[in-house]
Amino acid sequence: MKSPTHGFAGALALMLALSGGAMAQVSTDRVAANTDWSVFAPKETPPSCWAVSAPKETVNSKDGKTVAVRRGDILLFITYPKGEVSFSGGYPFAPGSTVGLDVSGTKFDLFSDGEWAWAASPEDDAKIVAAMKSGSSAVLTARSARGTQTKDTFSLNGFSASVDEAAKRCAG
Repeated sequence: MKSPTHGFAGALALMLALSGGAMAQVSTDRVAANTDWSVFAPKETPPSCWAVSAPKETVNSKDGKTVAVRRGDILLFITYPKGEVSFSGGYPFAPGSTVGLDVSGTKFDLFSDGEWAWAASPEDDAKIVAAMKSGSSAVLTARSARGTQTKDTFSLNGFSASVDEAAKRCAG
């Protein structure tokens, strides 16, 4: 199983970078920003880089009605050197559930564990990244352990430039 360890540092760095002002200066691992996506390249061995984005729109519903819920960081990552796709939903997913990923009409399933979801194989990672490079949006739908349905919509503006930059910086 893939480890989400890169995600916690990335989530913190992204939140610092996106919060603006003096706090943005604290995050020194952000090396590029391309429209709706950012690239992080911490100085570590072995090198690990990622392209990451927060959703443009989030809809939470229960029993067919929109509800207000508290969620942690909601982030979509592509991590290099392997080009792994991962998603942090900001809540524990329902045990044994999958997360649906729709990239401009091309659909994928991600397996979940706790608050994280991943593509099932390196081949699926490559198919998802290729679809995202040619798509305009990525919509992730999931179910929380409490039964809330979530729909998070990510813009893919700047995605290609960001994943190319992350891959270049941390080539495998």
